[in-house]
Amino acid sequence: MESCAFSVQVQTGRFDAGGEMAALASRPDVGAQVCFIGQVRDFGDQSGVMALELEHYPGMTEKSLLAILDTARQRWPLSAARVVHRVGYLPLGEPIVLVLTASAHRRDAFAACEFIMDYLKHDAPFWKKEHTQAGSHWVEAKSSDQQAVQRWG
Repeated sequence: MESCAFSVQVQTGRFDAGGEMAALASRPDVGAQVCFIGQVRDFGDQSGVMALELEHYPGMTEKSLLAILDTARQRWPLSAARVVHRVGYLPLGEPIVLVLTASAHRRDAFAACEFIMDYLKHDAPFWKKEHTQAGSHWVEAKSSDQQAVQRWG
């Protein structure tokens, strides 16, 4: 059970957040679950975003995501954590990423979820392109993501 309690998946299809949470609910050591879902919004570097397109390097990306989960495990007493990240062409409103953390206590689950999401934004090797009516462009790294990671020390 331990090996699958901390897992990542990169996929093109939608994920089932309820199903992912239900899978962890049966664990007797889980007192709290925190779930974050990121989705495509209509603004980013520019307004009028119609879609995002995410690319990754298979194998390297999953390894990087697992390293982020391992770091979170070392900082908080987590029972489980799961990251599902989508790649490919994602229209407005589509879910992009699921971060799910479970712990005996809510504070650990909340903190770990936020930590994992901050590191995903900063360290995960995804290349993101915004599609707008004016054209498409690759999204550059943001200083706000750097600042978010720095606060964890």
